[in-house]
Amino acid sequence: MGLIQVLGALLVFILAPLLGGLPLSGWVTQAVSGVKLSRVGTQNVGVSAAFYHGGKLAGILSVLVEAAKGIALVLLARQFFPADPVWEIIALIGLVMGRYWFSRGAGTTNVVWGFVVHDGMTALLTLLISGLGFTLFRQRRQGRLLVLVLLPLITALRYPQDAARVGAVACLSGLIAWIYYKLPDDLDLPVAAGRLESRSMFRFFRGDRSLVCLDRPLDPARYGAKAATLGQLRAWGYAVPPGYVIEAGDDLAPLLAITDPSPQRPVVVRSSAPGEDGDRLSAAGVYQSFLDITDGDRLTQAILQCFASYTQPQALQYRRDHNLGEGAMAVIVQQQVRGQFSGVAFSRDPVARWGDGVLIEALPGGADRVVSGQVTPEQYRVLVQADDLPTSAELSAGGDWRLPAALSLRVEGEGTVPSDLLQQVAYLARHLEVRYQGIPQDLEWSFDGETLWLLQSRPITNLQPIWTRKIAAEVIPGAIRPLTWSINRPLTCGVWGEIFTLVLGDRAQGLDFGATATLHHAHAYFNATLLGQIFRRMGLPPESLEFLTRGAKFSRPPLGATLANLPGLGRLLGREWGLPRAFDRADQERFQPALTALAEAPPETLAVPALLDRVETILALLRQVTYYNILAPLSAALRSTLLGTPLDQLDGSQNDEVRAIADLRQLATELGSQLSEEQRQALAQGQDLRSLLADHPQGPDLIRQIEAFLEDYGYLSPVGTDIAVPTWREDPQPVQALLTQLLLAPPLPPTPRPAPGPKLRLAQARFDLKGRVNTRYNRLLAELRWTILALEQWALAGGWLEQAGDIFFLTWAELQERFRAGPEADTPALVAARRQQFQADQGRSVPYLVFGEDPPYLSAPPPPNPLGSLQRLTGIGASAGVVEGPVRVMTRLEPLARADGPVILVVPYTDAGWALLLAGVQGLIAEVGGRLSHGAIIAREYGIPAVMDVTDATQRLHDGQWVRLNGEQGWVEVLDRSVATYPGAVVAVDRLPGDARTGDQDKMKTTEI
Repeated sequence: MGLIQVLGALLVFILAPLLGGLPLSGWVTQAVSGVKLSRVGTQNVGVSAAFYHGGKLAGILSVLVEAAKGIALVLLARQFFPADPVWEIIALIGLVMGRYWFSRGAGTTNVVWGFVVHDGMTALLTLLISGLGFTLFRQRRQGRLLVLVLLPLITALRYPQDAARVGAVACLSGLIAWIYYKLPDDLDLPVAAGRLESRSMFRFFRGDRSLVCLDRPLDPARYGAKAATLGQLRAWGYAVPPGYVIEAGDDLAPLLAITDPSPQRPVVVRSSAPGEDGDRLSAAGVYQSFLDITDGDRLTQAILQCFASYTQPQALQYRRDHNLGEGAMAVIVQQQVRGQFSGVAFSRDPVARWGDGVLIEALPGGADRVVSGQVTPEQYRVLVQADDLPTSAELSAGGDWRLPAALSLRVEGEGTVPSDLLQQVAYLARHLEVRYQGIPQDLEWSFDGETLWLLQSRPITNLQPIWTRKIAAEVIPGAIRPLTWSINRPLTCGVWGEIFTLVLGDRAQGLDFGATATLHHAHAYFNATLLGQIFRRMGLPPESLEFLTRGAKFSRPPLGATLANLPGLGRLLGREWGLPRAFDRADQERFQPALTALAEAPPETLAVPALLDRVETILALLRQVTYYNILAPLSAALRSTLLGTPLDQLDGSQNDEVRAIADLRQLATELGSQLSEEQRQALAQGQDLRSLLADHPQGPDLIRQIEAFLEDYGYLSPVGTDIAVPTWREDPQPVQALLTQLLLAPPLPPTPRPAPGPKLRLAQARFDLKGRVNTRYNRLLAELRWTILALEQWALAGGWLEQAGDIFFLTWAELQERFRAGPEADTPALVAARRQQFQADQGRSVPYLVFGEDPPYLSAPPPPNPLGSLQRLTGIGASAGVVEGPVRVMTRLEPLARADGPVILVVPYTDAGWALLLAGVQGLIAEVGGRLSHGAIIAREYGIPAVMDVTDATQRLHDGQWVRLNGEQGWVEVLDRSVATYPGAVVAVDRLPGDARTGDQDKMKTTEI
């Protein structure tokens, strides 16, 4: 390349972007009309913006100056490279990049005229073919893409040997396509707001002759969230009135011909603007809607007025206040429903922000009477519980939104609206909530005597985020003191943030992982809204966490989103694959040596500075082991599910609780061989085991065996994750009670397991890893508790704490401040206030779902629907088997009296301490948990049927009620059972349901018990 060509290349590379960046269209428009394009509309400085905001003269002048740019650069490149036309395309590429970078323009006009000078024949052929397509179909976006495809294609056909030229043209087309994707277009703005003399031109270029029907999912960025939602709902099969969507500038003639409004066929006109009926905002009342449109002229006028409302002062101010950008607005035209009864429904109470009640406001007549605010509607409340509804996974495969004939819902409130219609509306509201992954919905409805029409559904904006205890209640159950929460929350949220960031990479920016969990009235909740948002970003269904942790059903993830996240998911799978090696290395290098060092230096022997350092050391170790304690159960669940491994074939001996009870069973066998029948009778009559052994000849040796057990397993506690709860070493009473029970009634030996195959061995390896990780985690938490207790002794001696347990009502940050800088005078009063609040919260019945930033659920929840005979509760089958018997409801851990006999235990959750109770029951029902939870693992070890995740089980079942439990299929059925006493026998009478299809009547079955 000669010196001239080098100079030419420099000029092209420097001058092309600079010339492209000159905002000539903006200067021309400002000079002609006084409008500064960079401050209005889309802020683009281009030809379409000049026409829209500046008028016809400004637009024409803008075309001339932008065309001159393209022509000048092509001629400049030709001057320096007359034999190499590729440089002309390179000049146009530089010009387009400058237009985009410096003045927010696409450079379309520059390229069109520059390409005419570069290759007139190719430009003419492209214009003819694409122009024909646009004239016939008037699809502007498709027309653009057609041009961008034709340009390199025709170039390739004309110059098949000039690969460089074809490649350069392809790059130019691709660059422009990318800019079209990134930049909003002023042609999408409402026609009515543009300069009057430009409207006809805009209608031609903007108009799509093909009507868009509300019968399929639509792009919310183009048509607004309201239209997109209605189209999606109709595609799902909900009864949405048929209609069409009109964009600004569309030709109304086809719509008028098809709808043909009349007094017998009225239509409604509704806005669908950016931010309207979205996840965060509703824009209620900001834009106009029109009802009872009965002729074409009124329809045309209503559509224009609806579009015009987009530029009204209140709409502009609303978008500014909520940081909504300017964009396209669409208008919906729908068939109007002649309602006999109409109203609105809230799938959750927007005031109380908790509970299962659906609130309905309704009146005879059309929906406008209710939403107008001019008539006081009748108010109703309908209770719809989770087990009345299908799951989101079941809905993804299709589901009927109509109320099942066998289902009757409790209706509160009186008025003119029929009860069966209210039940149907309530069921529809909660059905929609499930469809939208648990997001509460606000819907408008109307009933015309035959069909319940769904007029609108949108999120209830003040009920975000959604907080759930379904998972949190198993991770950290019960009421939680401030110290426990101040330590557990950053550990849990930090590790989840690390895992999610691993997958999302840069797309994790903007996500507040610290908001993953919170406390409401001293009970832990997970942020279901945030978790769902994270999983959607990862290309996974929102219920992914419940699938992995509780074995819930899993809907199919969207393929496109999953493919986009394959690199991040691959990184996570890589971590999962190397998890055993990584943990073994960390265990050998850090965890085991640290635990040994901690055991060799009892905290009771240390001063305050050493104790504070010891806490920080343990917290650093806990941050590392928490990572494994979260990933290991997820890995075990994933492997078990993918391999199809029956969970009852997995060996739980690596689990702390299983191993402890197995050893306790062995200890009971050894002690039992040393006891006489008289001593057994004394135990049965309530004598304390230790006092009995004290009088035994081998008593000291037997007591040492018990103490050795407590030395091995003393780090366990009834709530393993709560450091405020005493460990077995501190309070051995639960262990002694179970040991006594095993001495009096030894359980059956475990069922032998079949020899493991290759799949079972793979699943078992991860299951064992879960157990080993949990052991390290529990031991470190116990060491943390014992260190905190040693600090409490110093505080009690110093007089700034008054009684044992006070230390757990201060946060870790507060403790550090008081130990290092000196106690504050108000500490006893602060602790007393927090203790009082904790005791109030501890006795509170908290719901599993609450909504909003600070849910005000201060009153007692209403009782759930009472269960009649032969009614079922559904959950997750966690341990196979079918059993019948009386239930024993236990909301907090307490000894199970021997007089209770064999019962089916009903509990809110299961943790390590509950495992001791399960040795003496014949079945388990838990409100939370999954197939890999503590209770499920123990139940399978004992061969006890178990059903987990049974909503409100402790409230809907009561002591002594007889149930049939199916631990494989995951249901609990209430039996109609009466007991009669005959000479020498006790019999139970079951009513077995008949079969309506065969005409069989109910039968009675008598069983000797």
